Amino acid sequence: MPTKFYLGDVVRLRKQHPCGSDTWEVMRVGMDFRIRCQGCGRVVMVPRPRFERSVKAILKRGIDEPGPLG
Repeated sequence: MPTKFYLGDVVRLRKQHPCGSDTWEVMRVGMDFRIRCQGCGRVVMVPRPRFERSVKAILKRGIDEPGPLG
């Protein structure tokens, strides 16, 4: 089952940003992801397939995951 991502999630990516941070906040979810570096604040747009491949871990959920009934 594919992983679901929500606005406000904080994720760790496989490669570090040039500023040295590897944690990012999800700002937009869709065919493209807009993510913000937690180290320097840089905002980047990444295509969904590339983003999903590069996520190593979800550190913090932006919202509570919905239950089985929605």
